[in-house]
Amino acid sequence: MIDIKVPTVGESISEVTLLKWLKKEGEFVERDEVIAELESEKATFEVNAEKAGVIHPEKINEGDSIKIGDLLARIDETQKAANTAEPKPAVKVQFEETKTTPVAEKEKSGSKKETKAEPKPVAEEKKAPEATPVEDIKATPIASAIIADKKVDPKKVTATGVHGKILKEDVLAALSNPGKIAFNGADLNTRNERPEKMTNLRKTISRRLVEAKNTTAMLTTFNEVDMSRIMEIRNKHKDKFKEIHGVGLGFMSFFAKACAIALAEWPSVNAYIDGENIVYHDYADISIAVSTPRGLTVPVIRNVESLGMAEIEKRVVELANKAKESKLTTEDLTGGTFTITNGGVFGSLMSTPIINIPQSAILGMHKIQERPMAINGQIQIRPMMYLALSYDHRIIDGRESVGFLVRVKELLENPEQLLIGKDPVKTLLGL
Repeated sequence: MIDIKVPTVGESISEVTLLKWLKKEGEFVERDEVIAELESEKATFEVNAEKAGVIHPEKINEGDSIKIGDLLARIDETQKAANTAEPKPAVKVQFEETKTTPVAEKEKSGSKKETKAEPKPVAEEKKAPEATPVEDIKATPIASAIIADKKVDPKKVTATGVHGKILKEDVLAALSNPGKIAFNGADLNTRNERPEKMTNLRKTISRRLVEAKNTTAMLTTFNEVDMSRIMEIRNKHKDKFKEIHGVGLGFMSFFAKACAIALAEWPSVNAYIDGENIVYHDYADISIAVSTPRGLTVPVIRNVESLGMAEIEKRVVELANKAKESKLTTEDLTGGTFTITNGGVFGSLMSTPIINIPQSAILGMHKIQERPMAINGQIQIRPMMYLALSYDHRIIDGRESVGFLVRVKELLENPEQLLIGKDPVKTLLGL
């Protein structure tokens, strides 16, 4: 019998939360197969089976807190795969027969008895598509039929079934109460309240936000950037860019590159206070705020100053996918020197982001919105974005904060400067 214990995930972390069991009591697991998902204060991670065998999980419920080193499950490596695996070959044999029978008929004389067997697999194949929409909308067969018949939008139906499945009663309730919304499957006119235990991740987020507000002299400065040039470049080169690099050309690579250049010119924005010292960084490890169903995470792109646009975009996609799949590691989330957050993806026009301590500054991107602007004495419609830089006034003065943000604005409105960090014409003229 092999003991599977909760692994160590960091020096300061003493307990984690069980998010999900992926294997049940008595189920056969292969070696290195994932058996459970756990969540620490900083990230979610998976626990793998050390040996192949039959698993016997401890009586720990999803959402429970467990300490590092506690027993999570036992694996009996002497037992073989259970009989539950037998139905799979049976299904395969049926499909193989439906496919090989016509071939056998052509190769042989082609008996009528064999051809009579064809309608049965055809009927089975016709049933398969009917189950697909039910799975897609997670509804019972009767509920699915009513939804199709009455042309009800499943998104407007409050599901009360297990794992978010829509029941017949849910659809009927939606039809009988048009325009009325029931919260989380509760009855209309309810006064119900539901206490839920905070996850470790949410506890960490709330603790760090309060700490940032209480331990820094935080101020925010604003500016706006004309996104015309960047949008023009994206529209012109995005297809070729994706063809060559295999990744889309987004806005984040422009912003990350602009910030890296500006951080080199304004080093206090890229520093932090450590006791009585100010620690400066000669590199730009930029944290990118990513929203996940479990809360906000801030994975880090290392050495942005040394990366090309395609490399930044690939890293952004990689980290975003890991965040959605809850596979970010502690290494992915620690060590950033500056943060970029994009509230614009949710429609935010302006906000004041909170510093990601121990860093000293954070840049907030916002929604791109067309606005009338005075250009050379004429009114023109331009795609504009508000930028917000929240900073720790203990280390960054007004000159540094405003100078940094103005420099980011200049680089974004003149993207050719991102290549060498200077105006090409002024460089040519030696100005």
